[in-house]
Amino acid sequence: MSTKIPKIIPQRPVKPEVDDSDGTVVLERRTQKTKPPKLYQVVMLNDDYTPMEFVVIVIQEYFGKDLETATQIMLKIHLDGRGVCGVYSRDVAATKVSQVLDAANKAGHPLQCVAEPLDS
Repeated sequence: MSTKIPKIIPQRPVKPEVDDSDGTVVLERRTQKTKPPKLYQVVMLNDDYTPMEFVVIVIQEYFGKDLETATQIMLKIHLDGRGVCGVYSRDVAATKVSQVLDAANKAGHPLQCVAEPLDS
């Protein structure tokens, strides 16, 4: 039975800078690079039963759109079968979808809403 010795990768040491005035040592700070969070688009899907007025109200209430913008989004949903209501981080998009589905369910409408990853 042979045992292998694990390879130890030498780490690059942080080079201390010496301040000669009072003998203190200052370490260089390395900046961390983080990726921005992945974005998701909230998409409403068309159906033949949910009233257009209800869709406009939902878009205004949950997505903060004005009447004209909400009406344009509603018409896009109606004509194209789907429309993007907003782009958010994953958690916020999931919350928006949940709010829309809950409001539609309480009003007795079959309105559907999904969150999709934004291709970037």
